[in-house]
Amino acid sequence: MSRIISGDAGSIRLHSVAKATRPTGDRVKESVFSALEARGLIEDSAVLDLFAGTGALGLESLSRGATSVILVEKDPEAHEICQKNSVQVLKAVQKIRPGAAVSNKNLDAFRYLKSATQAFDLVFLDPPYEFANSDLLNILTSLRDLMSPGATVVIERSDRTKDLDQPDWLEVISNKKFGSTQVRMYQKI
Repeated sequence: MSRIISGDAGSIRLHSVAKATRPTGDRVKESVFSALEARGLIEDSAVLDLFAGTGALGLESLSRGATSVILVEKDPEAHEICQKNSVQVLKAVQKIRPGAAVSNKNLDAFRYLKSATQAFDLVFLDPPYEFANSDLLNILTSLRDLMSPGATVVIERSDRTKDLDQPDWLEVISNKKFGSTQVRMYQKI
């Protein structure tokens, strides 16, 4: 079972959906968030978790100081779990930071991006491993104008997935492998 590792909602256990999601392991999550915190990229940020699954990455951000989080998940069962997880994490966070906010969208990533207008400081992309690189590049292209200057994108993929052609407006700031998981962090330049 996944949990919030640290912050205002630390140790809260998250509900999970076995079939519809591939949760990020605690070891990977801790490493990613340690790197983000070391760079000061979470505090007071607007976060988009664009293949949210259970919402673990976006909600971990909220627990660690993000101001707002949008969780986008197309699978109805996983979306329902996202909503449940959001309620319990937001309740804990709002005791300390009453202005914190979470929004859940039961939409396909492409549909969400067509209507999105908010600027984001931190974006998590953890699509299913079979998600095509060409589709991921289209997502990144759609995100470009929705990202604030210097915004960070964290992409989690299988280490067997062919490397993504890097857009010229993104710079790699971290590239780590955890077992069969590859995590790359990019910054908008």
